This record gives sequence, structure tokens and C-alpha cells, in this order.
Amino acid sequence: MSKTEKNMLIVAICMAMFLAAIESTILLLAIPIIVKDLHGFDLISHVFSVYLLTSAISTPVYGKMSDMYGRKNAMLVGMTIFIAGSAFCGLSQTMVVLIISRAIKGLGAGSILTVSFTIVGDVFPLNERGKIQGAISMVWGVAALIGPFVGGLLINFLSWHWIFFIVIPLGVPTFFIIQTKFNETIVKRKHRIDVSGIISLSLAMIAFLSIFILGEEGGTWLNIRNILLFIISAVMLFVFYRIEKRAVEPLVPFDVLTKSSIFINLIAMIFTGVLIGVDVYTPIYLQNVRGFGPLVAGLILLPMSVSWTLVSIPMGKLVIRFGGKPVNLVGTILTIISLVPILVFTKNSEVAFLIAAIFFMGIGLGIGMTTQTMLIQESVGFEKRGSAIAVNTLLKTLGQTIGISVFGAVFNGTIVKGFSQAGITEYNLGNLYDLSSYSSGVSWDQIVDVLTTAIHTVGLIFICMTIVCIVLSAIMPRPPISERSLNSNNAENQE
Repeated sequence: MSKTEKNMLIVAICMAMFLAAIESTILLLAIPIIVKDLHGFDLISHVFSVYLLTSAISTPVYGKMSDMYGRKNAMLVGMTIFIAGSAFCGLSQTMVVLIISRAIKGLGAGSILTVSFTIVGDVFPLNERGKIQGAISMVWGVAALIGPFVGGLLINFLSWHWIFFIVIPLGVPTFFIIQTKFNETIVKRKHRIDVSGIISLSLAMIAFLSIFILGEEGGTWLNIRNILLFIISAVMLFVFYRIEKRAVEPLVPFDVLTKSSIFINLIAMIFTGVLIGVDVYTPIYLQNVRGFGPLVAGLILLPMSVSWTLVSIPMGKLVIRFGGKPVNLVGTILTIISLVPILVFTKNSEVAFLIAAIFFMGIGLGIGMTTQTMLIQESVGFEKRGSAIAVNTLLKTLGQTIGISVFGAVFNGTIVKGFSQAGITEYNLGNLYDLSSYSSGVSWDQIVDVLTTAIHTVGLIFICMTIVCIVLSAIMPRPPISERSLNSNNAENQE
């Protein structure tokens, strides 16, 4: 592939990422306004978890389809569903409709990250991937910068519905650029689609993730519904395993799960759970506790994207020189250090302190996420790379779904406990911002104090999860680096 073609490919991938990033960065800032308008504060985690659920279900399908029918076809199908789902989100008038629309959108989102990173792994050697993934990270940084301005204008002059509609004029041109500019050679041969594997894995994922999405019942996770869902999930997972062992073209070839890749996938699953928690609850803190508007909150969050981008660029060379294990370990250690300030965030925290803390978060998270992605790309050859990255993306999505659901339950539970301790007996979690829904004499300062405690509680969970990542990073086998990457790096050094 020529340099010009590679550059066009990078542009296409970045535009596809921007498609997801711009709406996501706006949504993270707009969600307090949305749940206030639709009276659904108690359902806030479902807006994210159901999206992640359907994304999880579709991820291995797109990975396998990209191996069988080409990266381009898998990407375009997913983008079409993603754009349609965004339109449905924009038309939503209730929280239920919004959640259903987010589920549709998630079915399309499963292709964007999976297939995009598969393409990067196909075309670029390891020593170049840090730059490419740095460019992709920069897309999220640009989206974080533009998002608040665009979102603020749309919300102030139109409505929050337009943060979803904006995906359409961005998505349609992106679709046609990928269609016309991304050329790949597909070896045509007859394939056997693993329908039984798709169905059994989907049922297992739906049953398992429903435990977390539906949350507590009667104040406990250990109830009949959740036990039944867990049993169904275990049975369907066993059925999936039996099917895959006999399948001619299995949805998930088990030989993509090496000793090192199993550790990397587990670390990525937990690490991404921390990431989604930071992404969701930092804006809630900035807007609801610290009192900033969406625009200012977005600008304070921007340093995370900047630092993430800066540390991603040299990651490829560092992984080749020092190995993926020590680089990933450094990333997880820096992450846990960067999360400690969350425990002292208050309604009076200085802006400079917040910016510094958030900038440092981007360093640890950026090193960890970039390195883990590179190592998965290196774990298998071309013909199974789509499936390997799909498994990794699936587990990261599981981590996000479980994480955001558990965080939501803990966050809401801490609020309920805080209200009880403060003597507040009348309140509505679905309409937390309306003082008229509280007992008489309740001040907004009291509510902010309870929210601050809830933020500290989920922050402590982030730290505990990162400790697990550090332990796994320390004991995992040293991941291999392909000869292709080593040769590319040696050639570059000789030049």
C-alpha cells in the first residue's frame, strides 16, 4: 500500500472514530440535562449500559465478518446502523425510548472500534501504530474540544435532541469516503456462518449483562431473578463452547486465546471499566457538584485527551524496546496515582487542581489502553486478527457494562444512604435537581454534599479495580512481539 493510500486510510479511520467520539463527548456532558428533562436520573446508567450491551453482542460478529468478508464491508454495515440509531435517539421523547434507541445504536457501534483497530493492525507495523493510535486519540481530543462548543450551541439554541442528529451530516460523508477510498483485496471463497455460535453467545451475554443492567431487586443482588439469569448465562456459555469446538469456521477461534492474551484481555476488561467510570462521573462531578456548565466542564476535561494523545505517539517504539509487560505496568501504576485526587474532590476544589489531576489521568489511561491494544494486535496473524480484536473489544465492553452498572448502583445507594443520614426522607432519584421533590427545608448544599460523597465512593472503587490491574500486569507472561514489527523497527534504526 502506497503512502498516499495509507494516509487516506488514516483519514477514513479517524473520521469514523470522530463519528462516535463527537456524540459521545457531547453526551457525557449533556446527560445531566437529558435526565433532568426526561425525569430519569435513576435510569442514567441504563443510557450507557444498554448501549454497551448491544455493542458487546455485535462485536464478535463484526470481528468474524471482517475476517470472512472484509474489513470494509463490516465497517460500512455497522456505520449504517450507528447512524440510524443516532437518528432514533434524537427523536426520543421519553427515557425508555432513548434507552431503546441507544440499544440500536450500540448494534452499529460494535463495528467501529473493532474493525478500525483491526485495519490498523493489518496495515501498519508495531513501531508505527503508536502514531496512528495517537492520531485516533487526538480525534477524541478534538471531539472533546469541539463537543462542548457545538453541544452548548445546540442545547442553548435548539435542544439536546440535536446532539444525536449531528451524527447524520457527519456520518453520511464518512460512509462514502470509506466506500470510495478504502480498497482491500478479498479472497473470495465459500464461508459457513456460525449462526449457532452467534445465537448462543448472544443469549449468554444478554443473560449475564442483564444481571447488572437490571440491578438490585429488593436491596440485594442475590435474588431469584439474578440467580436464574446467571444459570442461563452459564448454560449458554457452555453450549457456545461446545458449538465452537465443532464449528468449521467458529465465531471465536479459541487459538486466539494464548496465555499472554488472556491476561491482557482481563486487564483490558477491568481497565476499561475504570475508564468508563471516569468518563461518566467526572462530568457529573464538574457540573452537579462543582457547578460548571457543559462548556466549561468540557474544557476542563480536554487536558485528559491532550495527555492521552501525547503519550500514545511513542508507545510503539517503547513496547519494542522495553516490552509490553513493563510498559503496561507503568501505565497502570500511573493510573492509580492519578485517581487518588478524586477522593478529595469537593465543591470548592480549585480549577487548576482539577485540570492538573485530569491531565495526569490521561497519561496513565493513555499508556495502558494504547499498549493493551497494540499487544492484542500482535497476538495473532492477519487471518484471525479480526476475531482476536473482537474478543478484546467484547471483554472491554463487558467491563464497561458491568462497571457502569455497578457504579450506578453504588452511586445511587450512596445517595440514598446520605439522604437518610441527613434526615432527608422525601426525594426522587429520578428528579434529583428539583428541590420541590424534597422534604421542606432541604438546601442544594445538602444535596451537593451527598453527591460529593457518592463521587468519592465510586472513585475508591476505581482505585481498587486499578490495583487488580497492577497485580495482573505484574504476573502476566511476557507477550511476544512479531518478527514483522522487530524487522520494521530495525530497518528504521538503520536508516
